[in-house]
Formats: sequence, structure tokens, C-alpha cells
Amino acid sequence: MELLSALSLGELALSFSRVPLFPVFDLSYFIVSILYLKYEPGAVELSRRHPMASWLCAMLHCFGSYILADLLLGEPLIDYFSNNSSVLLASAIWYLIFFCPLDLFYKCVCFLPVKLIFVAMKEVVRVRKIAVGIHHAHHHYHHGWFVMIATGWVKGAGVALMSSFEQLLRGVWKPETNEILHMSFPTKASLYGAILFTLQQTRWLPVSKATLIFIFTMFMVSCKVFLTATHSHSSPLDVLEGYICPVLFGTTMGGDHHHDNHGGAHGGSHGGGGPSSLHSAMAAKSKEELSEGSRKKKTKKAD
Repeated sequence: MELLSALSLGELALSFSRVPLFPVFDLSYFIVSILYLKYEPGAVELSRRHPMASWLCAMLHCFGSYILADLLLGEPLIDYFSNNSSVLLASAIWYLIFFCPLDLFYKCVCFLPVKLIFVAMKEVVRVRKIAVGIHHAHHHYHHGWFVMIATGWVKGAGVALMSSFEQLLRGVWKPETNEILHMSFPTKASLYGAILFTLQQTRWLPVSKATLIFIFTMFMVSCKVFLTATHSHSSPLDVLEGYICPVLFGTTMGGDHHHDNHGGAHGGSHGGGGPSSLHSAMAAKSKEELSEGSRKKKTKKAD
């Protein structure tokens, strides 16, 4: 703590935590969120044929985390839409990204140096939402650790967690691609961040909330900017998980079974004498015999 005082990190973190999000940071959040919507296959065509459905998808991308958090805490799902300024700002960004003449606005915000700035500012909003969500849940459930973690998680990654429902609005149904089965880096990081902020909120982590917000924001900004700049879909957490998951959860039986099947087929192609190759040979021989018998029957009938 003396080192933190020497570096004046406490004062810097406190000042950083008091920076207002609206309108500049929220504007960046809306821009990046709706950009990701436009990247989805068929999103542009949907905006031309069904503008209302496209607008609803854009609102889910911008406010999905608030909707999920209200659902968990038993509050009105439409409550956040009473914030007229945010809804109008998000709607204006949606219109400019999809319908601006010559795609000028889209081309400007997609310019990589500009996009990196918006991505960094979006992560500032994400971390602040996680912290606020856990603080809000703590007022309802003082000892509900799992409730606080779940609320903070959906606050940070609610858009991704609602992806299946958002796909339905676009007429797409791919349940095998849902975020729980294939977690992206922001979803995983939001979960870990929710755990950290819950520990801080319940006094198990001896650090101030402002300092934790500052440190975790710097981590998220650095990782997300690097991944965006390098066009990488990997996660910086994969290395850590590669060491921890085999120890905690072991190897999956499904992978071994798939490997065995692949090995059997591979051995058969090389003339191996295993049971798989023998069964394949017998099956092939039976098919040949059936074909030969059918051919003979047809010949006799023709005679």
C-alpha cells in the first residue's frame, strides 16, 4: 500500500472512477456494439427489409445487459428505456451506421485507429457496469454471493449472453453457438471481474473499489485493444486456463473417444488388421455379394 501511495495511484483511481460515462463513453459503447451487429451475416439486408427488427436488435446490443440484470433482480425489464437520452443516442448511432449516405459514418468509425479508441472506451463502460451491478445486487442480497456474481456478469456480458434471443429477431436459430458453450474473452473476463468485485464488495479483497476499477479497466482495455488491433479471436486467459482446467476438471472422455475412432479409421486405411478394418471389409464384401445376387436375378429375368 505504501507503493500505491507513492505512485499516487489511489488519487488517480478515485478521479478515474468519478469520470461521467454519459455522453462520451456511452457514445463509444453504442458505436462498437452496433458495429458488431452490422458485422453479423445478413444484418445489412435485415435493416433494409425489416428496419424495426434491426432497430430492436441494435437496442438489445446496447441495453441487453440492463435487461438481463433487471430480470435477475425482479425489476421491470423496460425500466432502462425510460432513459430517453440514451435510447435516442443509441437510435441515432444505429441509423448512421446502417443508413448514412455512402456509408461515410461506418467507414469513419471502422478506421482502425479510431475504432481502437472506441473499443478502449467501451471497456471502461463494461467494467463500470460490472461494479455498479454488483453494488446494486448487494443492496438486495447482502450475503448472496452468487446473486452478486451473476448480476455483475450479465452487466458486463449481457449482450453476448442474449445472443441466441437476438438471433431469433434476425430470423436465425443456432443454439449450438450460444455464448455459454463458446465463451469469448469479454464474457470470461466479465465473469472473473464479477468475482473480484464481489470479493471486494464483501470485504474479502483488501482493496478499494476505485483502485480495483482502475486496475481491471487497464487490463480489459489493454487486452481488447491488442486483440482488435491484431484481429485475433484468441483469449489471453487461454494460457492460464490451459494449466488450471486439466488439474481441476481433468481430460474429457469425449475427446479420447473421438481420438480412438479416428485412429481406427486411420489404421483401416493403412491395411491394419484391427476389428474396425475387419468389420469394414466384411461390410464391403456383403454389399458386393448383394449386388452380385441382384445382378444375377435381373439377368435371369431378362433371359
